[in-house]
Amino acid sequence: MHVLRLQCEDKPGIVAAVATALSNAQCNIEESSQFNDSFSGQFFMRVVFSALQENSLGDFKNSFQDVSKRYVMTYHICDLSLPLKTLVMVSQHDHCLYDLLYRWKNKSLPIDIIGVISNHETTRNLTQDHGLEFHKIDVSKTDKKEEIIQRLYDESGAELIVLARYMQVLSDSFCKKNAGHIINIHHSFLPGFKGARPYSQAYERGVKITGATAHFATADLDEGPIITQDIVPVDHSYTPQMMQRLGQDTEAKVLARAVNLFAERRIFIQDRRTIIL
Repeated sequence: MHVLRLQCEDKPGIVAAVATALSNAQCNIEESSQFNDSFSGQFFMRVVFSALQENSLGDFKNSFQDVSKRYVMTYHICDLSLPLKTLVMVSQHDHCLYDLLYRWKNKSLPIDIIGVISNHETTRNLTQDHGLEFHKIDVSKTDKKEEIIQRLYDESGAELIVLARYMQVLSDSFCKKNAGHIINIHHSFLPGFKGARPYSQAYERGVKITGATAHFATADLDEGPIITQDIVPVDHSYTPQMMQRLGQDTEAKVLARAVNLFAERRIFIQDRRTIIL
């Protein structure tokens, strides 16, 4: 199976042109979804297709160049059978890493974790027990060692960096260079309860729900386009420790959903929002 993702200015005939190009190349449409964003005037489309003949994929790629030029499209064609190479970064809280490793091992996430980067030793044994490379980097306030992270990312051939509770602020330049390829998990609905002791802050405010937000990392801390969110109810009887345990479970689930959406090539970024097809 392959997937075609495209974005362009909304005009009549786009869906028909895509379907015709696929049909003429002897490709069968397995799944299709599209969205016209009235705010931006942009059209988004995701099509999963199978090639029925040996040369169908090549024929489609060649013929679709004319379609893309006609509609001034930005598009990508990816092989969905290939797991997405993913680099995970973590500090000391290991609940999200545990969850990602479990889902990776039982193939419930279409990813291939190629290594773990951390600024602590806490998750070394967990990582190496799964047969993965563990990269410990000693960071400081003035040196985040981002050149090492970038080199590991580039050399691995990964397409995604997952911040599985990596508690270091990435620089503007690093976020811009890897824009749309870094997913972070936040322990509440943004922008609430930033900084230290988030669950104590929530307890002191008497919140009635807790939750998590997965978003793309940008130069603006915790303000990147939101991918997915979830909530769970709490009440006055929940201590900060109870909320933290509940919140960590929610964080792991929300992060896994975001990674899955990315790996299935369902996420489009439009300004500060995401379109998910």
